[in-house]
Amino acid sequence: MKNKDLCPICGGTKTQGTTTFTVDLGFGVVVVRNVPALVCEQCGTDWIADETAERLEKTVNDARQRHRQVEVMAYMPA
Repeated sequence: MKNKDLCPICGGTKTQGTTTFTVDLGFGVVVVRNVPALVCEQCGTDWIADETAERLEKTVNDARQRHRQVEVMAYMPA
């Protein structure tokens, strides 16, 4: 096992999974469920790939423009 497969927080194993991404916009909240991520099997810390983060940033910006108090959605792969 390589060091990149180990969690730097607890030493557990990182495996492919999903996470929930939440952003507080001040006037509202955006929640994106089922986001692909590496997740530590031991402590649950997650890491989102750069490409996924870019898509999430676009999603958050779109939600900011709609100015809703709460927006919940499932992650949709490209």
